[in-house]
Amino acid sequence: MNGTVWQEGDLNQLIWKIPEIISLPSEYFELAAGDVILTGSPAGVGPVERGDTMEATVNGLPALPDKVV
Repeated sequence: MNGTVWQEGDLNQLIWKIPEIISLPSEYFELAAGDVILTGSPAGVGPVERGDTMEATVNGLPALPDKVV
């Protein structure tokens, strides 16, 4: 966040498997290519504040930048 890596992880660290994570919101919303499902963060990461910038990355895909407004 704001140019500093706060969190780095791997899918095998998730409590639920990807199909389980996708199944619940897809019961209520039509998911489409490019949709992002946020799953939360581990302890110790801390809150984000207005004006913070974040960037999510997944190997092989373009970075997804975001600014908290």
